[in-house]
Amino acid sequence: MLSFSMEKLCFQLTCPRDKEVNNRTVKVHAKVGNFVETEWKNLMVGDVVRVEKDAFFPADLLLLSSSYEDGVCYVETMNLDGETNLKLKQALKPTTKLHNNESFESFKAFIKCEDPNPNLYTFVGSMDYEGQTYPLSSQQILLRDSKLRNTEYIYGVIIFSGHDTKVMQNTTDPPSKRSGIERKMDKIIYFLFSMLVLIALVGSIAFGVKTRDDMPDWWYLRPDDANAYFNPDNPALAAFLHFVTALILYGYLIPISLYVSIEIVKVAQSMFINKDQQMYYAETDKPAQARTSNLNEELGQVDTILSDKTGTLTCNSMEFLKCSIAGTAYGQGMTEVERAMAERLGKDAVELQNLSFEDNDINDQVGTEMEIKPHIKGFNFRDKRLMNGHWQQEPHADVIRMFFRILAICQTAIPEEDEETGNVSYEAESPDEAAFVVAARELGFEFFKRTQTSVMLHEPGPTLDQVESEYRILNVLEFNSARKRMSVIVRNEEDRLFLFCKGADSVIFERLSKKQGREFGEATRTHISKYADAGLRTLAIAYRELDEEEYRVWNEEFMEAMNTVSADRDAKMDAVTDKIEKELILVGATAVEDKLQKGVPQCIDKLAQAGIKIWVLTGDKLETAINIGFACSFLRQGMKQILITLDTPEINVVEAQGDKEAISKVSRESVRKQISDGHMQVSSVRGNDDVFALIIDGKSLAYALEKEIKEKFLSVAIGCASVICCRVSPKQKALVTRLVKEGTGKTTLAIGDGANDVGMLQEADIGVGISGVEGMQAVMASDFAIAQFCFLERLLLVHGHWCYRRITTMICYFFYKNIAFGFTLFYFEAYASFSGQAAYNDWYMSLFNVFFTSLPVIALGVFEQDVSARFCLQFPLLYQEGLQNILFRWARIFGWMFNGVCSSTIIFFFSTSILKHQAFRHGGQVSGMEVLGATMYTCIVWTVNCQIALAISYFTWIQHLVIWGSIAFWYLFLFVYGSIKPTFSTTAYKVLVEACGPSPMYWFITLLVVISALVPYFTYTAFERRFFPLYHSLIQWARHEGIYEDPVLQTIPVHRNHVGFTARVEAGIEHFKNKIRHSHNGDRVTGLQNDSH
Repeated sequence: MLSFSMEKLCFQLTCPRDKEVNNRTVKVHAKVGNFVETEWKNLMVGDVVRVEKDAFFPADLLLLSSSYEDGVCYVETMNLDGETNLKLKQALKPTTKLHNNESFESFKAFIKCEDPNPNLYTFVGSMDYEGQTYPLSSQQILLRDSKLRNTEYIYGVIIFSGHDTKVMQNTTDPPSKRSGIERKMDKIIYFLFSMLVLIALVGSIAFGVKTRDDMPDWWYLRPDDANAYFNPDNPALAAFLHFVTALILYGYLIPISLYVSIEIVKVAQSMFINKDQQMYYAETDKPAQARTSNLNEELGQVDTILSDKTGTLTCNSMEFLKCSIAGTAYGQGMTEVERAMAERLGKDAVELQNLSFEDNDINDQVGTEMEIKPHIKGFNFRDKRLMNGHWQQEPHADVIRMFFRILAICQTAIPEEDEETGNVSYEAESPDEAAFVVAARELGFEFFKRTQTSVMLHEPGPTLDQVESEYRILNVLEFNSARKRMSVIVRNEEDRLFLFCKGADSVIFERLSKKQGREFGEATRTHISKYADAGLRTLAIAYRELDEEEYRVWNEEFMEAMNTVSADRDAKMDAVTDKIEKELILVGATAVEDKLQKGVPQCIDKLAQAGIKIWVLTGDKLETAINIGFACSFLRQGMKQILITLDTPEINVVEAQGDKEAISKVSRESVRKQISDGHMQVSSVRGNDDVFALIIDGKSLAYALEKEIKEKFLSVAIGCASVICCRVSPKQKALVTRLVKEGTGKTTLAIGDGANDVGMLQEADIGVGISGVEGMQAVMASDFAIAQFCFLERLLLVHGHWCYRRITTMICYFFYKNIAFGFTLFYFEAYASFSGQAAYNDWYMSLFNVFFTSLPVIALGVFEQDVSARFCLQFPLLYQEGLQNILFRWARIFGWMFNGVCSSTIIFFFSTSILKHQAFRHGGQVSGMEVLGATMYTCIVWTVNCQIALAISYFTWIQHLVIWGSIAFWYLFLFVYGSIKPTFSTTAYKVLVEACGPSPMYWFITLLVVISALVPYFTYTAFERRFFPLYHSLIQWARHEGIYEDPVLQTIPVHRNHVGFTARVEAGIEHFKNKIRHSHNGDRVTGLQNDSH
């Protein structure tokens, strides 16, 4: 039935979505020479389709042509890699002429390509067209589920369709999820069932022996006329029948109602999560959403978080914050890391800037008189020396002009003008590129138009008026992870040739001219280092003027390399570009901030303090991932980086040869060696203060996840404080999640916001979807949904801790009360010679788990709080109780069971010993079985309800109502049930009114037995809190004493934290202190030298 329900659920969730996708329509070329509408499900490999602007691609397509003459188009890959930035794709030059229906009637081509695979970023193939063979790369491939943007239409031919597409190759089947506590609870049930069988077996053997040996002497039982149950002639049959009876009688040891109670509690806990106003995001009107109630307690046991980056940690919005031009630092904006440093150092912003740049004169000039302007997306730059045209009074105004001109021209963005307002916005391949053109515009260099061959600027002229300038784009040398730079070659209106270049400082600096290109090198390098410390993304800006003859010769080589059909085409192009990108003149550097979502650094800091490990899995490039790592405080200065990459000269040489087997073999060995080297580094410094960060790219990860290597890779990753996986595909995200989950055996949580994160969310023990701007695919595949990453802090540290404590305490208490009840039955049956006689009335036993003990345990599971939400957040180490599973270890579980055995023993033997020979009524009569049963049952009801009152830390009126109300309801039930005629009430008839109620002995026994039964738990708890207190006990003590800060923090063991905002700030503060210390030492040495003179 469970399997059928799950299959039905999967069908209900996936069938409507699949049907909607399959029924989408696209124009496909018919044999009669025109394009007709058809559904996606009817498409086949080889079909030529026309896709309109803002539509999704129905399959993996080879781009043939577009609405642009040169065959380019812009693609949004949000559903594949989570990126909202546009990607530029370009068709092969021979097919760009295919622009109308008629041109496709005679179109014939033969395409050879790789087999279907999940690699999103690579493609190997060729196309035979018009007698020539053309190499194909990922630059010509349009993947299914990506969207056409800023292009009116494209024509493409289908190369993979249906389940062969790369996005479908990256999908994984949704698994069934159960919490670890539920799985452990199943084992406890098996244990209790084994105990049930054991005591039933012991009782049956004892009964068989007594039936054989003693029954003939019990003449008053008429053994000669006994049925099979008491027949001394067949004791084996009597023992077997007793065994069946005992299984039914002792069945109360198995808490069947526990499962029902847990489901009720989990639904209520989910409602509290959904209604938590602290996790409500007003801007998008999105509350938190618990999409399943099965995993509530797992939220309190998360060991590793695997997080997407774009849209999850960041807003995917870059802001131009600072820059260095001609050796001078500009920009007074501060990052969150700098603000925290200022607060910890007790300094204000200006003092920190002075300390940071050591240029008091410049900072005095900047002052605080900056004009307050409305916020502009992508631009957070404030410095009156450059704004409002004041840059023209700077000493190096010509260099500043060149700097912003390069920012405005060296890019591939597309300007879009609002027809109503006339404002220009930009669509760029990367958000930092958009920030550059916005910054250039705000400082007077407005890029407003692009054609196929030129860009148009509004820039300050010689008379300071804005003039329109045209720059012809001759060549674009694109950015890639190997080059780490981008260049454009342009011709200005004065017919002068320039190469404008921007890229990583390590690449640009080695290409500077030794004569005149390094004038500002040292100062710029210093500023770049400080920007990186502040978590900013930096690029160096440079240029050179080209000679006509030099350019002509180079361009011929470049065009020859670009038209090469061989597999080493990229290597040849890189070699040619190296010849022109040299003798550069350094202009300066940019510093942009990838705006994190609000509260992300603080959230990461709290989670790190709680002992939770955080991995970042992103589709970004290596450099971007590292920069984001610094911005989020996953990485910081002083960390030793273990970089595993296949982007090396040796691998590039092998790849240029095109031998797939050789490439695979060399790559695998390279990754194996790098992982082994990293393992040695991590192992050799354990116990020292060295902190490592592991950074691996997608190509290397494909080999690292192979069976022979993955265990060592995981060992290296676990030994590092931070792990960042970049350029990973959706399937790799899922595989990494599976590796961590299965390799560590601990709870993993995956969080993401895009369709590319679905596999990861489904693979993790807990999937959390961000209901952001990238659609609802991640939310639909998640177990919990939140609107902002920062809400994860409260979801785990507050709700996770509460739910874990509530569920574990509830389960342990359930076993306690059922054992306490069940063992009294066993003791009484032993007392009655294992005759199968129950100690209690049938209705007593039936209603024990329904009316008299059910509501208090449900109230505990719903409302219990060992500490308040404020303390959960103030002391994140409290989360370690769940992370280490302190409250649900076997020792604790068996301790509660032993407490149940103790309670049942005290209740039975105290009750029977007192009632056995004592006069119970005024007439001197002793008590009967009905009085003993009612008395013991009263003691059990009182004991188990008082026990839960002792276990509860947070009382509300609801707890008081259900606990004391359950006890009162027992007396009410006994009165009403006992008033019914004896044919129905049997042994309960008038037992309270006529027997128990009037007798002082009954009330004395209840008081004595209940207090005695609670003494073991009370004694153990007092001893534990005094000598071995748990984290929550210490915090409760601090709350009771009114001490919230240092004393408790000094008592609780401190978790050594190397990741997060706090660790980053502390490292920065230590850096500043060392700097000041060295400065003072230098002054002291200078003073001594002066004295000696």
